[in-house]
Amino acid sequence: MNYGFAFFPGQGAQHPEMGKDLYENNTAARAIFDRASAAAEIDVAKLCFDSTQEELNRTVHSQIAIFTHSIAAYAALQDAGVSFSACAGFSLGEYSALVASGILTFEDGIRLVRRRGQLMQQAADSMDGCMAAILGLADEAVEQACASVNGTVFPVNYNCPNQLVIAGERTAVDQAIIACKEAGARRAMPLAVSGAFHTPLMANAAKELRAFAQDLTVHAPSCPIYTNVTGGLLECSDLPAHLEQHMCSPVHWKTLVANGMESGLCSGVEIGPGKTLAGFAKKISKEFIIKTVETTAELGSISADPSYT
Repeated sequence: MNYGFAFFPGQGAQHPEMGKDLYENNTAARAIFDRASAAAEIDVAKLCFDSTQEELNRTVHSQIAIFTHSIAAYAALQDAGVSFSACAGFSLGEYSALVASGILTFEDGIRLVRRRGQLMQQAADSMDGCMAAILGLADEAVEQACASVNGTVFPVNYNCPNQLVIAGERTAVDQAIIACKEAGARRAMPLAVSGAFHTPLMANAAKELRAFAQDLTVHAPSCPIYTNVTGGLLECSDLPAHLEQHMCSPVHWKTLVANGMESGLCSGVEIGPGKTLAGFAKKISKEFIIKTVETTAELGSISADPSYT
């Protein structure tokens, strides 16, 4: 059975006991958790299942937890005979897509994500940064609000119509929130992340990640992968350089989904914790068919559903 997009969630989807159901009830998923622990040299299953929400919200923990849960769910889908025509992931989720598409091995992916989490946590600890979702305001108005305030704040995650995430120094983000509300924003919602991600404030961490990634073996993709940076297909001529750019660049998710639909990818499965990307997809296009797989019950529903290919 073939579906359109394999979608992988990003940071913010973490929660206590994430992946535990799959670990306990699916052999393929359990094997991924075990491989993750061996490659990362930490007990990833314990991290996912026994951590508090506060612990999981730390970037150094959330990234490896979400990545492992996502690939475990993907392995379970593969084991059930489910395949996909293309891959894409939101922010951190693009690393899951790199593994799912075969560009990186799982072991290289887990080591890369662990290092990324460490570097981004260090960057977050060195500054007072944050992120917030602005709801009910056009992208152009949010961009203008960010440009109008003193300090460092940027529009970073173009999620779906009337939802754009901003990030930067906390005082500047606070000012931008006020400006957005004055411009008519319906709501401003803080995100469960610990830094100003996808901004130039991550530049030093991004350079270190690029250096770390130089020794990775990059393989030809087994299926197309769409990237956050442009919203189009990823070209893998220099993956370390792409990873550096990816850490500091906005996430063009709305454009990515639209480009996929233009190529005939009008269905997808959000694979891993949460239902955030499913929510975005429904707002981007009512014609996009989306399901989620986080548990064995959802896995059974997907693998038994012949309704779309």
